[in-house]
Formats: sequence, structure tokens, C-alpha cells
Amino acid sequence: MSITRRQVLAGSTAGLASFATCLARPAIAASEPIRIGFLPALTGPSSSTGVAINRGTALAVDEINAAGGVNGRRIEMIVRDTQSDPTKAVNAATELMRGQHVDVIWGPLNSGESLAATPLIARAGVPQLDPCWVDTLIDVAKYPFAFRNICSNRQVGAAANHYVLDVLKLKQVAVISDTTGYGTASVDTYVPMLKAKGADVVYQGNTDAANPDVKPELLRMQSAGAQVIMPWSVNAGFLARIINTRSQMGWDVPIVGQTTLGSGQTKALLDKPEYWANVYSNNFLPCSYNASGKLPARTQAFMDRLSSAKIEMGDTLLWWIAIGYDGPRMVADAVKHVGSEPKQIAGYWNTLTAWPGVNGDITFTPEQHNGYPDDEVVMIQANSFRNGAFSLAPGYGA
Repeated sequence: MSITRRQVLAGSTAGLASFATCLARPAIAASEPIRIGFLPALTGPSSSTGVAINRGTALAVDEINAAGGVNGRRIEMIVRDTQSDPTKAVNAATELMRGQHVDVIWGPLNSGESLAATPLIARAGVPQLDPCWVDTLIDVAKYPFAFRNICSNRQVGAAANHYVLDVLKLKQVAVISDTTGYGTASVDTYVPMLKAKGADVVYQGNTDAANPDVKPELLRMQSAGAQVIMPWSVNAGFLARIINTRSQMGWDVPIVGQTTLGSGQTKALLDKPEYWANVYSNNFLPCSYNASGKLPARTQAFMDRLSSAKIEMGDTLLWWIAIGYDGPRMVADAVKHVGSEPKQIAGYWNTLTAWPGVNGDITFTPEQHNGYPDDEVVMIQANSFRNGAFSLAPGYGA
């Protein structure tokens, strides 16, 4: 089943009634589909992530169902476009759980939406898998059925801060984000981490991602003596304006930060291709080119399948598509081994050790639902972009 915009249903306006600890669920027949409630932002200002993850999710579901499903059960994706809106994400999650009786929730895919929806999903007792970075989204005590199959904010910040302070040897830092939940949480997390490593944070601030003119912010950074700009946002337009403005000012300081800095959508919004120089973004080792210009064998095999399926790669990031591909496969693996009841899925995920995802090897325990390995969070060179992947940043790991 290929998931397309035409198939996406509008978010429900169902009322947010109180949930019981676990929703009542009908008996499951052997032929009953496995219902995955999928909450991507396919439209709105934070849609670059959702559009890409949707491509990988669709491919995984197509492959699983074409191979006969899971123990004879097909996967049914029930999709709601959150439209980059936390309120719509909450309404959609409510409708998926109460109206559609989904077995698991995949998403939301943006942290601001997940911050709003995760407590609701937890109260309903529905297993949730999400690829969002904000640290507080994963808390075994509060959200025992919530699992993260990507890195946390602290892992991302540690990699970026290491690159700025230990590799580039720069101490005067400007940190800026948009005003989304992800953006503000990133600044709140990374500034103390920078200071703990000895950085002098000469500027920090949040601004609306729709702000058409970021030059006043960059002038303040420049006046404060910033040697590097660290922006945190998933909004390609916002990041492109920062890159364009820096270059138009003739201010050739490095820009180091969020993965969207290297996306094809950001590149398309640059006034000149050369503005992408001296820009470094987070990425993941399995989705990065090595010194010989090659991807790991597992990733290259995935790239070959993307090519055969004619999935567009030039406008997005490989790791986004890979994480989308890994999501339904993690659900299918659990159902194959133990069944689709909530405690069965969560219990199985609690036993995973180095589960072989395309985007990384995932390990969970009952005490730790952050599954991504520290050493696979890396920095890359944005202008090395090729088919959604990048070369490691110069000097990385030194």
C-alpha cells in the first residue's frame, strides 16, 4: 500500500474525552490487519521531515504486505496529516485510538506535536514509536509504552558541540532557534551543555520561523563576536534565510546545527549554491559516505531498493526516509514474534539488542527506551549532498 497525499484524511475534531488506563479493544482474529496509526506532518511549516519519513514508511508497508504480511496479517496504515500543528496532532491521535482502535502509534514526527500528543497516548496504554529528539518525550516512568528509534537531543547536541569546540576550536558561540517546541527545547538543552564545555555563548534567542528578515539577529551575533552560528529548527525556509543572510553579509563564519541545514529543500531556497559552503549538520553514520565515498553495505542495499521503487531522493535526506522505513518494520517484527496486544509489543521492544535498522542499530531495555547508539551520531558537510546522504565533516572525529 503506497501512502499518498490523496489517501491522507483530515485530522479528526473528536473531543478529547478522558481515557481509561487502556482503551477497550475488540478480540483480534488471525486475519485481522495490524493497524498502525501514522501521524506525519505532510503539510505546514515543519513538513519536510514528514514528507520524507512518509516515503520510507510507504515502502516498508508495501514490501511487508507484498511478502504476505505478518503471520498472514496485512499492515493497514491509518494516516492523519498533523499539518505541523500540535492541536491537530492531539485530535488525530485521539481519533486513531478511540475511533480506529489502532494497535500502535507511529509518530508524531515533529517534537512540538509529540510533546502535546505523547501524554495522551500514554494514558491510553497504546504503544508509541517516535523519531523525535526532545529528551522529555522518553520517560519510562511516565510513558512506559513510548520508545524512541532515533537519537535524543542530548546526543545531537553533544555531537554538534564536540565539532564546534573540539574540532573547529571555536569558543564564541551564537545559538538561535525557531519558537516551536523542538526549537526552544534545543536551545534550553544545548546552551548549558556548551557552557559546561567551556564555550562563551555570546548570543542566544528564539524567533518565529516565518520571520522574513533574520538580519537583525545575525547583526547582533556579529556584534557580540560570534565565531560560529548554531541554528536549531526543522524549518527549511528559516534555515535558508540564516544561510543566505550570513553570506550576503560577507560574514564567513561556520554554521553548525540541525540536519535540515543539509536537506534538498534548504538547498533549493539558497540564493546561490556556494552559500552552502562552511555549513555542517548532524547526521548518522549509517547514512553518511565514508572516505572512499561509499555507504555501508546495508544502506547501499536500501538505496538500491529506493531506486527500483523510483522514490525521489534529491529533495530530502536519506536518514529521514530510512527512519520511516524502520518504523513499520519494528512494529512488524514485534507482532511476528509475540502478537499485537500493547503489552506484547512493548515487552518485545524491551528486549531488542542491536536491532538492525537502516538508520542505526537500536537497543532497548525495560529501563531505557532511548535506543540509538552515541557513536553513530555524527556531523557532515552540507555541500557534499548526494542522493540524500553526505560526506563526514572535515576533521570530524579528530
